[in-house]
Amino acid sequence: MDEDRKYRQQGYRDSGSPSDSSERRGDSRPRAPRPKLPLDVTGPRLPRLVESVAASRCFNCASTLPGNTDFSGLCPKCGAELHCCKQCAYFEPSARMQCRKPILERIAVKDKANDCDFFSPRVTVARDVRPPVAGAPTLRNGNANHEPAPKSASDARAAFDSLFKK
Repeated sequence: MDEDRKYRQQGYRDSGSPSDSSERRGDSRPRAPRPKLPLDVTGPRLPRLVESVAASRCFNCASTLPGNTDFSGLCPKCGAELHCCKQCAYFEPSARMQCRKPILERIAVKDKANDCDFFSPRVTVARDVRPPVAGAPTLRNGNANHEPAPKSASDARAAFDSLFKK
């Protein structure tokens, strides 16, 4: 029957059984699955270039609110009411009644305090801008220096001149 076949490539008009294909190849043993290689934990790691922090911010002045903020009160910086629609995580101007939750009646003034049961404070993720830890050396040009950075052009010029004294 193999003589009358037009195409003799492997897989053309095969019966589909695995024993036929392994017999043609000359391999009579079944194949076992390959073991998975362990992860290399000693390899290079990607640097964490940007640290992020999750925090609530005032809708009015955008100042970061402390973690223990009482949202039934006022913003400590600008005095805006915090339990309002604009401070809520479900506030969406393009949604029906400007809320992603199924509220029964529209709240007209979005920046005044209300008693909505669905209120959840909006939390944003931003870059961590905390000052460096005290006592840690600052890195300039890859070297740890204990000298502060120059504050004016004359300080920078004096530091440059001191490098090349005669």
